[in-house]
Amino acid sequence: MKWTVLSDNRSNDSRLSTEHGISILLETERHRILLDTGASDVFIKNAELMGVNLSCVDYVFISHGHSDHAGGLRYFLEQNRESKVIVSPNAINGKFFSKRGNLHSITTVWPDYIKDRLITIDKSCEISDDLYVIAHIPQIYPMPKGNKHLFVECANGEYVNDDFRHELALYTDGFLFTGCAHSGLENILAACPYPVKYVVGGFHLLDGQESEKELLFLAERLKEQYPTTQFYTSHCTGDNVFEVMKSVMGEQLQSFRCGIKIK
Repeated sequence: MKWTVLSDNRSNDSRLSTEHGISILLETERHRILLDTGASDVFIKNAELMGVNLSCVDYVFISHGHSDHAGGLRYFLEQNRESKVIVSPNAINGKFFSKRGNLHSITTVWPDYIKDRLITIDKSCEISDDLYVIAHIPQIYPMPKGNKHLFVECANGEYVNDDFRHELALYTDGFLFTGCAHSGLENILAACPYPVKYVVGGFHLLDGQESEKELLFLAERLKEQYPTTQFYTSHCTGDNVFEVMKSVMGEQLQSFRCGIKIK
């Protein structure tokens, strides 16, 4: 198994562009899966600079409907005519907004020709015998406080808090991709029926939201409940949040950046 970060908020390579978004190419013995597509075509340009071939991708996994995770899909589909797109129907049909700063849309524009290539997921299921998608994640543990800024527009034009029924997580061979983990990292882990070796993605723990005490408790719970799991995060995990959690989790918690390749 190998995974390569194509798009992220941060980079260790000056050649590569950054953006508020995430895209990772996951390569297993059976599949090449594009995990989210960032906000634009940045992931494609970075892949070209890194010598990463995206033509053999067989699945694109879209974790949720926000444009920083699915905005680049239309650019990818123009180049790759074969890969299937795994997504929640609620992601495609929803109208999403953020009230951080001024109210603004974070809805993805979905091309019409995507319909024949969709695998829509409305409940947790196996796509194949080694590829499992988690849907409608139960909200047992606390949700990230940054979610309070995120809304869905109803048919009557009213804005209501997003409940993230459009969010999915993907598991294969010990690898769990969280996307943004709007549903809460602990909730996603609890919903995964398989042993997890690696957790990769954003945690949606923004600086200035959870208190230091809350972050320390979370890190302690993760370390205690998942002592053999390695956690990798960036994108929507704040720099200060990362340092606070790492003070407890140590080498069990690592950051990723554009250009990083991990086997």
